[in-house]
Amino acid sequence: MTDPIATLIVRLLAERWLPREDASVRQVLVDAELRDDLDHRLAAAGLRLLEHPYAAHVAVGVARSQENDVFGGARAWAASNLQLDRDAVALLVVLWALLVLPKRQRQMARQESEKQQEQEQMFAELKPVPMGSEMVEPINERTLLADYGDKLGGKTRINLNLGALARQGFIVRRKERIQEGPLLDLAFDYERIASRVMDGALSFVVNEVRSQAGANSEDGAEHASEQQEAQADV
Repeated sequence: MTDPIATLIVRLLAERWLPREDASVRQVLVDAELRDDLDHRLAAAGLRLLEHPYAAHVAVGVARSQENDVFGGARAWAASNLQLDRDAVALLVVLWALLVLPKRQRQMARQESEKQQEQEQMFAELKPVPMGSEMVEPINERTLLADYGDKLGGKTRINLNLGALARQGFIVRRKERIQEGPLLDLAFDYERIASRVMDGALSFVVNEVRSQAGANSEDGAEHASEQQEAQADV
């Protein structure tokens, strides 16, 4: 007789993440008894399920009660068990702030708007909240290097760290563009970290990058318009 919870745990450990739309994942997320069973078994092994209602994937991570024993055994607190250097983790935080934070804010704003519409229209149809990386514009690698190169070890170091983060599933790199990977939305606890990022020193840097990205978009549109006018004159 098969054990669906055991199978799901093994799949999560073997594949490292599963899409939220996976049949087994969906069943666990909507069935309270199955979820309790999963949480109990993971806790017995010092693990916990990493999931967020707005995240497109789920994974497993170290239980909070085990974090000190796992990451605090060395002289310095280990950033992770993925052998990521400090500058790689710093880059991961920056990418999370640039890709996940604006996505989450848009998701929450959309859900709040739909709740208000539902109250106004008793039979309004609720649409699923979008979860994919398409909700946020990808980051241009050149812009990232220009803004953070001197802070995160230079071009060579950032390129090496981007490769490491891509291999671990945190990001996806396509044509010098950086998009959210399956694990980026699960890398940090949004409720604990978001306010620290937005209210801390990183908020200034993030706002500068967003402003620069907006300026680049406007410049690109203006340049395209000038080209069209030039072609029309010809």
